[in-house]
This record gives sequence, structure tokens and C-alpha cells, in this order.
Amino acid sequence: MTEPTTLTHTPAATHNPGLAVLRPLLGAAALGLVVLYGVAFAESPLAHNAAHDVRHITVKPCH
Repeated sequence: MTEPTTLTHTPAATHNPGLAVLRPLLGAAALGLVVLYGVAFAESPLAHNAAHDVRHITVKPCH
């Protein structure tokens, strides 16, 4: 009988499970910052007013 073969390559998540969680969180945070600063410094009144309305809907002070 032959012995079962073992995988020599294992995913990085098995070596460091924290990295598997941290990578998507950092990506989402970076995307959020890009969107936040993109709207905050937008020349378009439409984008600015949309962000302003969201602040009012979520009961955050803005004035």
C-alpha cells in the first residue's frame, strides 16, 4: 500500500490567522479614507450635499 500524500504548500492563513482578518480590514479602512477625503474635497456640490445630508440623517453635528 502507498501512504497518502501530504500537501507541501499550505495557505498563509493557516500560518497566521490574524493576517487573514487584518488584510481585508486594512483594505476596507483604506477604501473608506479614500471615499471620505474624495467627498470632503470634492468640487461637485452634488457630492458635498450628499455627504452633508448623510451627516444630518445619522444625527452627527456638521455646523
